[in-house]
Amino acid sequence: MEFRIERSALAEAVAWAARVLPVRSPVPVLGGLLLDAEGGRLRVSGLDYEASARIDVEATEILRPGKVLVMGRRLLDICKVLPEGAVECAVEGSRFTVSGDGARFGLSVLPLDDYPALPPLPRVRGAVEAAEFAAAVADVAVAAGRDDTLPALTGIRLGLDAATGTMTLAATDRYRFAVRTLPWKAVEADTGAGEGADVLVSARRLTEIARSLGRSGLVSVALGAGSAGFEHAGMRTTVRLLDGRLPRHDKLFAMEDPAVAVVDRARLVEAVKRVSVVADGDGPVQLAFSADDDSVHLQAGYEDDVASQRLPATLEGAREMTVAFNPAYLADALASFDEPSLRLLMMGAGQRAMITGEGEPGRDVSPPRHRHLLMSVKPPLA
Repeated sequence: MEFRIERSALAEAVAWAARVLPVRSPVPVLGGLLLDAEGGRLRVSGLDYEASARIDVEATEILRPGKVLVMGRRLLDICKVLPEGAVECAVEGSRFTVSGDGARFGLSVLPLDDYPALPPLPRVRGAVEAAEFAAAVADVAVAAGRDDTLPALTGIRLGLDAATGTMTLAATDRYRFAVRTLPWKAVEADTGAGEGADVLVSARRLTEIARSLGRSGLVSVALGAGSAGFEHAGMRTTVRLLDGRLPRHDKLFAMEDPAVAVVDRARLVEAVKRVSVVADGDGPVQLAFSADDDSVHLQAGYEDDVASQRLPATLEGAREMTVAFNPAYLADALASFDEPSLRLLMMGAGQRAMITGEGEPGRDVSPPRHRHLLMSVKPPLA
């Protein structure tokens, strides 16, 4: 094998495929990246027991086609320090060499015969806009659990409804529940497209995938028995599905006659950040809404160590309403929205509260595209 390629193209391809490599593995070859040079392009592939990644990039010249397996993280470190410009790569006996602009590196070659085949891409079910998909995953991932002893809660539910052309993403850690919908296009030739789909994907893996697939064009979504796959612009990745299901959010999100407040998002974000500096541990941030003076009074802390700020806000459905939230959970929820104003639908202290973008229906039959449910805690005693 021998080929020439631009350093930037090699570095980007190696970095993208190396995302899935295990940090430690009892099987040494799983720490390797497979490089396949043929037909004017370089294919870089990696996998572990949970996920796989493959990317195709154009090579400047393929002098001798072939394959080689080398330690992925070592190759990634080399790519980071290579000089800019053209790079020449070749297999010389039991060594893979990388050289450019006077710099030269050698890597031991791993046994190709021991390397497992990459899993195939499951059946493609449709496509979604890359930028919107990445934003939607980021919106709900903040609510996913971090406790690996409850693996289902560390996942994001991915639901496909071919009848409505809607993809639903949802995540919960039992204390908050985020749901985001976005349009998707089913594959017309897919005879099973009308079946829909409802699977659970690791939130960490799905976040990495969505971030890495680019911000333009369509992402193909593939689902099969036990795995999900995504393909975009020469990049293909698969990930093993999680067992179990998330609790359904339909009844949980149904709120009868809530008090509804509307507040400027940017000002609320800054106020929460400001007053939270005195909130020890999980000490709550209290929001007291008043229809009498169209304001919300934020307060945190205890005794002499307190902070507060008042902002304009409108309130409907009650003369006053006080709720309190874990400051980190509230900050995460607010940061997942980009609308200028937000609606807070509140049932009262210690009960459910929902955040949506202002101007969306809230209590309409058609749900908002992005909803984030938080459990209000009991406000601290004055």
